[in-house]
Amino acid sequence: MQFLKFWLSVLALVVCALAAEPPKELQIAVTYLPDDCPTTATTGDAIKVHYTGRLFSDGTKFDSSVDRGQPFSVKLGKGQVIKGWDEGLQGMCLNEKRTLTIPSDMAYGSRGFGSVIPAHSALVFDVELVGLQKASRSEL
Repeated sequence: MQFLKFWLSVLALVVCALAAEPPKELQIAVTYLPDDCPTTATTGDAIKVHYTGRLFSDGTKFDSSVDRGQPFSVKLGKGQVIKGWDEGLQGMCLNEKRTLTIPSDMAYGSRGFGSVIPAHSALVFDVELVGLQKASRSEL
């Protein structure tokens, strides 16, 4: 029994040592790229995004437009969302999917977000661009 406890303790230490460190910069992974991409999202465009947000630390889901069945609308690059989104959604094609791994300083930083997102939390978002309306020159 002592032998088993010893190895379980060693295993727990190894798992803790191998735990992923929070990112220091924005990481963008394209998980689906449509064959046809005639236009991409840029600053000032009105976009609609489906997303699921999770804490980097333990994978806890804190929000999802998919669960609500309603995409989130925003003008890209105008500071209406966290910096990790404003930068991470740039250049997306309609129907493209990405995973954004966002460091704390490009998310909610030291303030966190209520009881849902603790302070200094890195976040992971699975996002899909489901709507794209290009900005007119006068809107830029």
